[in-house]
Amino acid sequence: MSSATRCHCQSCTIRGLAGPAIVITIGVLFLLHQTRGGNLDFENTWPMILVVIGFLYLASALASREGHVETISAPAPPAPPVNPATPAPPQAPYQQGQ
Repeated sequence: MSSATRCHCQSCTIRGLAGPAIVITIGVLFLLHQTRGGNLDFENTWPMILVVIGFLYLASALASREGHVETISAPAPPAPPVNPATPAPPQAPYQQGQ
């Protein structure tokens, strides 16, 4: 779950409904094509998707932005300083003289 706050103003709420509204519009157009056929072919009705998108963005632009919360990503915390490790003295793989 994200710790970022979401804006619940009217403008952002309407803009958040754009995706589901487009999917519903496409579904209705395909349903009308299946039931009515002929002149309700998808190639004749695709401008309706543009009308729905335009309507939603117009409604979003005209809606109140009272209580709008800017979603600013928090800057990453600074990395802890790296302490240079002192290199270990080289060790011989075996003991000499034994």
